Amino acid sequence: MTKKKSFLILITIILLAFLAGNLAWPNPLNRGIDFLNAQIKLLEQNPKLKIIAEKVKIRHFIDIPFKLGLDLQGGTHLLYQADLNNIAFADQKNALAGLRDVIERRINLFGVREPVVQIEEKSQRLIVELAGISNVQEAIEMIGQTPFLEFREPRPEEQTNLILAKQKELEGKTYEEAQQVPDWQIALEDPYFMSTQLTGRYLKKADLAFDQTTNKPQVSIQFNEEGAKLFEELTTKNVGQPLAIYIDNALLSRPVVQEAIKGGQAQITGDFTVEAGRELARNLNAGALPVPIKLVSQETIGPSLGQASLEKSLRAGLIGFGLVFVFMLLFYRLPGFLASLALTIYVALVLSLFKIIPVTLTLAGIAGFILSIGMAVDANILIFSRIREELKQGKGFLISLEDGFKRAWPSVRDGNFTIILVALILFGLGTSFIKGFALTLIIGNLIGMFSAIFITNNLLRSFAGSKIEKLSWLWR
Repeated sequence: MTKKKSFLILITIILLAFLAGNLAWPNPLNRGIDFLNAQIKLLEQNPKLKIIAEKVKIRHFIDIPFKLGLDLQGGTHLLYQADLNNIAFADQKNALAGLRDVIERRINLFGVREPVVQIEEKSQRLIVELAGISNVQEAIEMIGQTPFLEFREPRPEEQTNLILAKQKELEGKTYEEAQQVPDWQIALEDPYFMSTQLTGRYLKKADLAFDQTTNKPQVSIQFNEEGAKLFEELTTKNVGQPLAIYIDNALLSRPVVQEAIKGGQAQITGDFTVEAGRELARNLNAGALPVPIKLVSQETIGPSLGQASLEKSLRAGLIGFGLVFVFMLLFYRLPGFLASLALTIYVALVLSLFKIIPVTLTLAGIAGFILSIGMAVDANILIFSRIREELKQGKGFLISLEDGFKRAWPSVRDGNFTIILVALILFGLGTSFIKGFALTLIIGNLIGMFSAIFITNNLLRSFAGSKIEKLSWLWR
């Protein structure tokens, strides 16, 4: 490798470390930027420098917060029992999956990002984890309702205009001020569609199907006898018009009626994928099947407990990192110092990825990350041991590096890939906390191999041909 190429790689590593470090922990840099902006602001007092000072203002480095899980941020763990006594055994799995989708949609109304909603099919239970939710009781009441499916028809134009005008009249008003406006409740209605008698209780089943001519996915729906009559009346009345399908007041689909439909069977067509069609059918069934759920248990975790646990975990990680640094420095001297430097960059890279992906950090996830640090150190130890053996045989510095990395790589690769394989199995079969542990372990091991093979390797190569290379006690 030429000196120019080695220099460019070293600059790349430094830039990568700078970006990753500040993305993982931007506070020190942003405080420095605030100080510089304060000094620049003082220059504005000078009329000659005012224009320049206004243009030179420095922006903050991007600050992406970590996404914390239930055990760290605090929140609620809810356990529900589903009543499937009136559901055929073959339909129970789809009924539970539909309920899960509805509950996720309801929870997101409260601003809970990516709630954890899991199904226990054997016990017919649903586990709901709400991280950082503020109004627990209201969320419990909303979750406990049975999904409501309804078909709506277009409103007359005069009613639409009336509702839109009322909504515009209430813009910018507080709730108390809005109540003083005559007929203010009109603004709460859907301006484009109005409810009909056709609801989910008349829907027998919805299935994913395929058009026999185009083979495009579509959703077939079937009503019971009473629903078939209502559906015929509704489609006869609205030929050429859209019929809106809502579940829990959220729009699912808006198919256009091509003709009056008799017999209670119809197809919903459109430009959607197989997965989208399957999801629509599942949500339709969720609104059609009466699956009441009962709250079995509720466990609230306060943020103070989560914060204390987080601080203890971080303290343990810092102590462990410090001990590793001392060990590497004592036993491997300069290579140990470079490995610790590479390990610092590795930590910054992993934490940055946790923010970018983003990864929901739980105590189990932090444990997986700390374990991956140990694996990263292990890779460096294998490499350094091989390099020492090559140097003791009297080989040159660069040849020893190349042979050491080459002979250590199979052990590093096999060890890390074995851990990653086990972690993939845990991620595929485990519950939420196990998944978090497995995900951080996978990311940590992948970046650990990159750190050992690319960063540590090139840091060592940067000393080739220097006076430090000749100080054998630093390397052996």
